Amino acid sequence: MEVQITSENFKELKNGNLPLVLDFWATWCGPCRLVGPILSELAEKYDGKIVVGKCDVEENEELAMEFGIRNIPTVLFFKGGQQVDKVVGAMSKQVFDEKFQSLL
Repeated sequence: MEVQITSENFKELKNGNLPLVLDFWATWCGPCRLVGPILSELAEKYDGKIVVGKCDVEENEELAMEFGIRNIPTVLFFKGGQQVDKVVGAMSKQVFDEKFQSLL
């Protein structure tokens, strides 16, 4: 499942029953356009097991600042309400798939 993340729904999703993968991105970011389809594909693969969220840093500056996001794409991984991993920059589908597996 892929959802839009905002300051309003972040805490509920972070503390939900499923792990959360949070992608900080922007429309003008080239590497973000490479990572986006990979995460969308993995969102389908892990549907019902992991929630994948997209957070546009320009529309949600306060959330990006809360996590000290300085470079995008930055992907944060949450389990049990706690951040357990982080990836900065574009990575291969295999790397992201391994990160998803570790959340289960």
